[in-house]
Amino acid sequence: MQEITVKDLKQKFDNKEYFQLIDVRETFEYEMSNIGGENIPLAGILIETDRISKDKPVIVHCRSGKRSAIAIMQLERLGYTNLYNLKGGILAWAAEIDSTMQVY
Repeated sequence: MQEITVKDLKQKFDNKEYFQLIDVRETFEYEMSNIGGENIPLAGILIETDRISKDKPVIVHCRSGKRSAIAIMQLERLGYTNLYNLKGGILAWAAEIDSTMQVY
């Protein structure tokens, strides 16, 4: 499984690179704190594949990186090859990039 660090993601944001960001946490978690990705909770990831790009890099994240890894494994079985797991998830983002972000 391909991974990306929060520092690399921040650089992609800063460079205005072309990618899709998907947050697989539950809606209430997303509403508490997010980094601007599309919210597609893990439980619905396989029925929402029409929302997930196959022609640009897709970075998937959750709270710590575990749920996003599960989502990526499920999507890779459907033929996706453009997926990256955000290492450490939103917890790493809060620790390394935005210390004001509310975490739980």
